[in-house]
Amino acid sequence: MNWQERIESDPAICGGRPRVNGTRLTVEFLLGLKAAGWSDPQILENYPHLEEDDLRAVFAFVQRLIEEEKYLSLPHVA
Repeated sequence: MNWQERIESDPAICGGRPRVNGTRLTVEFLLGLKAAGWSDPQILENYPHLEEDDLRAVFAFVQRLIEEEKYLSLPHVA
């Protein structure tokens, strides 16, 4: 997945947050929907201008960010 074709950032739109090209739907917002339990079909039904590849691009973009991060150990919570 070439996320660069579907994710963009413009300081004049959404405060520069990464978003799906041509929309005001940010990566952060779409990840929040997934975290809240929305399925891909639910997201696509409620935002019909999105495509499945847009959602894949969101995850590919985040994966790339995580790959480039350095991590601190988190305490184990039992």
